[in-house]
Amino acid sequence: MLLTSLPLTPDHDIPAPLLTELTALYAANHEFFALSGDFPDPDDIRPEQVAAALAEELAHPDAEVLLARSEGRLAGVAITLGRHPDPADPDPWIGLLMVDAGVHRQGYGRRLAALVEDRFRTEGRTAVRLAVLDGNDRALAFWTALGYEVIDHRSDLERGRPCSVLRKSLSDG
Repeated sequence: MLLTSLPLTPDHDIPAPLLTELTALYAANHEFFALSGDFPDPDDIRPEQVAAALAEELAHPDAEVLLARSEGRLAGVAITLGRHPDPADPDPWIGLLMVDAGVHRQGYGRRLAALVEDRFRTEGRTAVRLAVLDGNDRALAFWTALGYEVIDHRSDLERGRPCSVLRKSLSDG
């Protein structure tokens, strides 16, 4: 699996063919978006909505959108945040890790998570955090199986949705 940063055009737009791929990936994850409420109609996710959502993410100075490709096709996306807005929080965050629903339960999510963790390790980071929305039991099981531990329960900063905050140490011991 190859992990690369989201390429943008000189006008800071997502190239049209890539936006088509990203929109298909987002639309395939209907169950998550029905739970999250990130899009007005999870049955009709449109390219302009995906572009706007990614632009909003990239407005954060320490945010990065990472694309995971396997055999040339877009298999997943990860959005990371190098610094949380809370200055008391020293860890980087995984804001979103999503795999094409057509390849769920085939190890792509585990590989993508490991690649993101390796990037943070390379930067000298010692731990990583993420939040899982209440009701997303499969995601909670996925992350805890990867060694993440629930350290808090609170509302997310963006929309006030209740979630569990998880953390994983990145030390090699």
